[in-house]
Amino acid sequence: MCLTDRNTAAVNVGFSNIQMIRVKDKTLTKGRELTVSGTICGLTSSRNSLVVSYIRQPWLEVVSMDGKVLHQFDKSGKSQHFNDPRFMCTTPGGSVFISDNGTHTITKVDGQLNILQTFTSPLLQQPCSITAVTEDQILVCSYKNHSLVLLQPSTNTMSTLLGKDDGIELLHSLTYCPEQKKVYVAPYFTDTIKVYQVS
Repeated sequence: MCLTDRNTAAVNVGFSNIQMIRVKDKTLTKGRELTVSGTICGLTSSRNSLVVSYIRQPWLEVVSMDGKVLHQFDKSGKSQHFNDPRFMCTTPGGSVFISDNGTHTITKVDGQLNILQTFTSPLLQQPCSITAVTEDQILVCSYKNHSLVLLQPSTNTMSTLLGKDDGIELLHSLTYCPEQKKVYVAPYFTDTIKVYQVS
């Protein structure tokens, strides 16, 4: 799921459906439901559109809020860049970062899915969930390395923030709360969410 604005969330509700949910006065209200091209893996919003990753081709699409496909990433051999795109996040400036579980990379794209940068490091082993703290601070779950990795795109560097010594194992999901400056992480196959303060 992702926020499309301060009061609206887009939620994957099934293999190929996205349900818009409006939050107002502590009440949830269903909005439009969209049907997309494939089995959804990741979902983020950027510039009044949704960016969707799929289990199979087309790998990625930009979809308008009424369900129209605006851009697609599976033509002209470009799909070879991705092997298993998973999770995505959008920075405050609107750039989209995509984790690829198969190539062990993070890719930065623009709103038309043009590749801007690709990041790789021995620290990335089956990267999963990803979130932006700032334009230049991207947090990534490195599943097989049992760690939370900080990517800084401006310097093309990565460093380990949390690892096994911090109780991290098979890290799969995370989210960041900017108001509290806390990161919430969830390992795979557990019923535990761990909370860490971000300085």
